[in-house]
Amino acid sequence: MVFPFPLLGGIFLGWSLGANNASNFFGTAVASRIITFRRAYLLCGGGIILGAVLQGRAGLQTLSSLAGSDLTSLVIISLAAALTNTMMTFLRLPISTSQAVIGAIVGVGLTMGKVHWSILTKVIICWIATPIGAIILACLVYWLLGMIISHVPMSMLTRDKILWSGLIIMGVYGSYALGANNVANATGIFSGRLPGISDGCLLLIGGAAIILGVFTYSKRVMLTVGSDIMTLDAFTALVAVTAMAITVHIFAFVGVPVSSSQAVVGAIIGISFMRGVRAIHFRTLRNIGFGWFMTPIIALILSAAGQAIIAGMSKV
Repeated sequence: MVFPFPLLGGIFLGWSLGANNASNFFGTAVASRIITFRRAYLLCGGGIILGAVLQGRAGLQTLSSLAGSDLTSLVIISLAAALTNTMMTFLRLPISTSQAVIGAIVGVGLTMGKVHWSILTKVIICWIATPIGAIILACLVYWLLGMIISHVPMSMLTRDKILWSGLIIMGVYGSYALGANNVANATGIFSGRLPGISDGCLLLIGGAAIILGVFTYSKRVMLTVGSDIMTLDAFTALVAVTAMAITVHIFAFVGVPVSSSQAVVGAIIGISFMRGVRAIHFRTLRNIGFGWFMTPIIALILSAAGQAIIAGMSKV
């Protein structure tokens, strides 16, 4: 079987996704030196590939229904989203790969006069629900976990060991949820468009590309999420990762790729409501919010420009 070269754009996008989003699940553990970066990315990689293969199919269907069938346009979409993701990763900003992909799809769609507004509306509603849901879940987990710890007699050392172990376990679970929810961002638009390439192959390729991004370039953003938004101890870190992982996994069942970055920031905001808003580093939060706002716009502009250039060249 000849390798389908249009998938290179999807592999690049998966790499940029892994470089940017792995931070959300092990950032705090790495920044707190609970686990080494090497062990974190090995555990993260294992969780991602399992989630992608076992539960990533629903997201493929959503994104493939949004994108067109022209392979050139699909490559433009994946490259525009990947370039946007890479740019934000270089700036150490955790962003939404989902927003980059959808922004790129809309940019091409506007240029060609084909935008599936009904499906797009469903995706945008899920985007809005992601940080809100994470805020609510973080408050609930904070209260529940606090009740358990306060009513179970244990030494401080035992308490910290339990929290550290829980943080690593939830990091693996969150990585699984990331693979299940976000593998569609990498290769979903190619579903049913490449002869001889099944959805199962797309899930494997997308998962492997994400893992490559985790291995090679995720440390910069990992430190931003782990320490720059809000100083987290073992307890609050476990609350944040748990709320984020559950949120992302819920949307994997819905079949809409959402942002783990938005989920983790929502979770941290929820924790701040329980502990006091003054604990948040608002400058970092403002920069992340700006990155969220600009991500779909940049991806839209890049994809629309790319599509217009290709269309112009074809007429010459």
